[in-house]
Amino acid sequence: MRTQEMEAYSMALSLGQKYYKNAMNRGESPYPPVLDEILDYTDVAGQVDLGLVQIPTERIVGTKTRARSHALAGNFMPLMPMETEFAAKWMTLFGYHTGAEGIRDPIKCYEYLGRFYVEEGNKRASILKAVNSAAIPGRVIRVVPRYTEAPERRVYYEFMWFYNLTRLYEVEMRRWGDYARLLSALGCPPDREWTPEERKRFSAAFVRFRGVFEAQKYPELDVTPGEGLLVWLQMFSMEQIRAFSQEELEKAMAAVWPDIAMGKLPDTMELIGAPQPQREENRSFLNRLLGLGRTECLKVAFLFDKDPAQSTWAAQHAKGSAYLSERLGNRVEIRSYIARDEDCAAALDQALTEGAQVVFATRTEMIDDCRRAAVLHPEVKYLTCGFSQPYAGVRSYFCRVYETKFLSGAVAGVLCKEPEVGYLAYHPIAGVPAEINAFALGLRMTNPEAKVRVSWACVPGDPMEELRRRDIRIISNRLAPLPDGSWEYVSGTWRWEGEQALPVTDVQWNWGKMYEQILLSIFSGVWSGPSPGKAVNYWWGLDSGAVEFRLSEELPAGVRFLAEQLRSDLVSHSLNPFRCCIRDQNGVLRNDGTKDLGLEELIGMDWFCDNVIGSIPPYTALHPRAQRTARLLGLYRDPLPPETMESSE
Repeated sequence: MRTQEMEAYSMALSLGQKYYKNAMNRGESPYPPVLDEILDYTDVAGQVDLGLVQIPTERIVGTKTRARSHALAGNFMPLMPMETEFAAKWMTLFGYHTGAEGIRDPIKCYEYLGRFYVEEGNKRASILKAVNSAAIPGRVIRVVPRYTEAPERRVYYEFMWFYNLTRLYEVEMRRWGDYARLLSALGCPPDREWTPEERKRFSAAFVRFRGVFEAQKYPELDVTPGEGLLVWLQMFSMEQIRAFSQEELEKAMAAVWPDIAMGKLPDTMELIGAPQPQREENRSFLNRLLGLGRTECLKVAFLFDKDPAQSTWAAQHAKGSAYLSERLGNRVEIRSYIARDEDCAAALDQALTEGAQVVFATRTEMIDDCRRAAVLHPEVKYLTCGFSQPYAGVRSYFCRVYETKFLSGAVAGVLCKEPEVGYLAYHPIAGVPAEINAFALGLRMTNPEAKVRVSWACVPGDPMEELRRRDIRIISNRLAPLPDGSWEYVSGTWRWEGEQALPVTDVQWNWGKMYEQILLSIFSGVWSGPSPGKAVNYWWGLDSGAVEFRLSEELPAGVRFLAEQLRSDLVSHSLNPFRCCIRDQNGVLRNDGTKDLGLEELIGMDWFCDNVIGSIPPYTALHPRAQRTARLLGLYRDPLPPETMESSE
């Protein structure tokens, strides 16, 4: 036994000396931090006795006072030579730990901002760290910092709320809202304390999850197991962590990793702004020689949220699938499914059972079901109609509508005789401010004095009536009634004469051309799975033919000529609507006119030009359905609290 104790101390001493040497080479302190030296007690709101706590070993980082702190390296491994009294006591305690009795006495710690500083029991903490113990029993005093809006403080105060419910320290989050999101993902009310059995079941599953997580973690990723679990729960459950075999759990974790990595690696969004060339030479010489990368026939599934006979949006996508069938003939086998909100998962399962190799989900709200399917069936290619979706397993597709809005604004400026033109916006999501600003820049080009008044269809009230009450005659976009009594958002610009809306310009979606080009990329071998943590978004413009701008036949010839010339310049890329001097509503210069705004800048645009009247509505003002869309694609997606936190406030 004594030999084992000496071997254990020798190994721990070696680790401590190595840490000491590396820290000194980096110019850093080689010893554990001391709470009394780093804590400004004027910044303390108070102290709370938490009693006996299972302390995650990895969270023990320092000592309460400087006494004996130089006996340990910063990793809590010993620094004192073998013949010292410290080493003798360490080895004796190690013998207790490995014997029948074990180390029973809890250590005494102070916790500050989620990290623990030992006051009594440094050697016990050192031993349990040396043997990679997951947790150490300890009596804990929490030092509560004063609240500020600093991100670290906001997260910590949310953690204290989470701890009061769960009594768990092992889950570490670093972004505000994530603790509440975790409770929401677990289906736990935000105001009910967990039972001891619930804590036990969660902890057992989390320990298993963390083991597989750490084994597969990319070295370059700065992500905690808790943050990884939050992504896992978007596609799997805690029960599956318990139920999966080790092989199944490792396979599922590998499938989830690309989404865990999203946002943690640089350049995680790949934005494709134009169709890729579909030529044989795009495949490698070896693949062409062996005939690899070519598919003879694809089974393609389309998911519609409504019957195309009852929805203009669904009908446009159905027309696209028909175009696809006509163009590619027997190279595709197309099946369509009605996938309403409550039926989407079942419709997707049916499509996969029937052999779908490519799935086009025509509504953004279908993304969650597609993500879960992508993990279980990664051999299938999934695309959802939407934009700026940061998910590695599912691609998204949409069109650069802002180009057509610029043209519509230019036409509206010529026709407008009133001081204002109306704009009915749908949802405050990524890309929409760019569309509104493009419309405003087109209007400014032909009518510098006119203003754009924005009204939102996603908030309570009658947005069309609000615009018409101001005697605004020209309005971009409108709401159209559907057979079931609901309303549908219709693109285009309209001139109102009495109660009649006369079309001025129109936007036509040619989804079939986009579908054709995407499938051709698969046939030719150009499509390839994204690298870990990579999300692919297609955002094509007028030059792709996937979206068209049309003019009313009733427009004067001069107006039509101007619009067609501008359209031609957009298609040839000799004109960029945003390459001009632009100031926002607050007078801030956003572009001096000497540069183009990149696609990424247009996606993240959250401001309006100085000739726009109106603002982006707050999330809390949106209709419930619009809130869900805003969560998926919204401009304020990250700062939002989860639904459970909202319901408790």
